[in-house]
Amino acid sequence: MKQGLELKLGQHLAMTPQLQQAIRLLQLSTVDLQQEVQGMLESNPLLDEDVSGEETGAPGSAPEPGESSGEDRQLDLAAEDTLPDDLPVDSQWDDVFDLGTSASGGGSDDELPDFEARNSHSQSLQDYLRWQADMTHFSPEERNMAEMIIDAIDDRGYLIENPDDLATAMGADAAVFQAVLLRVQDFDPPGVAARDLSECLLLQLRQLTDVDASVQKLAMDVAKDHLQALGRHDYPRLCASLGVDEAALGSAMALISALNPKPGEEVGNENTEYVIPDVIVRWSGKRLRVDLNPEAMPKLRINRRYAGMAGGKDAAHKYIQDQLNEARWFIKSLQSRQETILKVARAIVERQKDFFINGPESMRPMVLRHIAETVEMHESTVSRVTNQKYMVTPRGLFEFKYFFSSHVGTDSGGSASATAIRALLIKLTQAENSKHPLSDAEIAKVLADQGIQIARRTVAKYREAANIPPASQRRRL
Repeated sequence: MKQGLELKLGQHLAMTPQLQQAIRLLQLSTVDLQQEVQGMLESNPLLDEDVSGEETGAPGSAPEPGESSGEDRQLDLAAEDTLPDDLPVDSQWDDVFDLGTSASGGGSDDELPDFEARNSHSQSLQDYLRWQADMTHFSPEERNMAEMIIDAIDDRGYLIENPDDLATAMGADAAVFQAVLLRVQDFDPPGVAARDLSECLLLQLRQLTDVDASVQKLAMDVAKDHLQALGRHDYPRLCASLGVDEAALGSAMALISALNPKPGEEVGNENTEYVIPDVIVRWSGKRLRVDLNPEAMPKLRINRRYAGMAGGKDAAHKYIQDQLNEARWFIKSLQSRQETILKVARAIVERQKDFFINGPESMRPMVLRHIAETVEMHESTVSRVTNQKYMVTPRGLFEFKYFFSSHVGTDSGGSASATAIRALLIKLTQAENSKHPLSDAEIAKVLADQGIQIARRTVAKYREAANIPPASQRRRL
């Protein structure tokens, strides 16, 4: 085989560590990003959180000439040359990154009790039931039976094992075990340890007080023997079977609808997850203004004192230099992330301006390609930006992804957004006659009259996506 030299020209993208970091930060939510920033602050001594707006490296010293003050800096949407290209790694970096505000450093707040944590449910359903069992007068044998029953209760609050099988497994008397089960079923939350929906509702109805006895009895009859007919909204047959009129049945149904079919979900160890908006959209006169949320992330800056130690050739100085470079790249990646988010948010708001003026019915069809072409980025980058990013607007809090939807053709040759069609569908079902709700075919016909051609099965798909039950279940007395 003859050897020789050959010259080839090609293009490839080198995924440097800095570029990988920028991409990873871009797809993080604000909450996850705060954890990332905190981890970097703990691991890199060259990176500081700017709490006071003064230089952190030398306490008491004044900022150097040309150094950024502690005032918050927001990116100007009107500036055409401040927004970077697709995930830049060579844009000019700044030693100070202060797009957000940090919490005040009062020491006394740390000594105050955490009322939110104290008042929130930090225990599981089983822990809560065991605590009640400890407060109940059980014999040791009965307490063991109660423990076995509690262990067989799922997160919904239902007993998922057959009581007879549990009694046999323990070698306990079935009658005694059943008696313990009845006592556990009196625990809070009402309806716990039920074996099916009917028993769950009956347990809750029995514990109700200050209700009309006749209505309570009728509701118990419905829950015991007629749940399937109730689910089908077959009210004429229900009235005939129970020997009551529609007014009495309506009162019983109102009582049942106030019950919780999954009582176990009232108690749990899941804490509320809060969303921090990345972008704030507000009206400024007749114009929509888009700004980064100044509280979305803390201020970061380079520690000048340690940075001045870099430059030597020994191991200590090399370590400081490496940490300095890492801190600068991290700040630069954060800046790139915020600028990219702002650029995409601005493009979304501009394209969906009619939504902010008229509501969801005016949502325009939009896919990733539309925004990618506007901001001159790749669709995958836009996808990362819209993932778990939120904007607070005059119409509420929305994830960026909310504004993207497929399109449906219209008679005029244009297209309508799937989000707009869902909004129209909700509007139609809210205005319908509750005794004669619109079927999917009738909704499709109404939309066709408005110039939107859509199949019945597509209406059903959008209806289910909007959590709207079918016509048979929307029928009311």
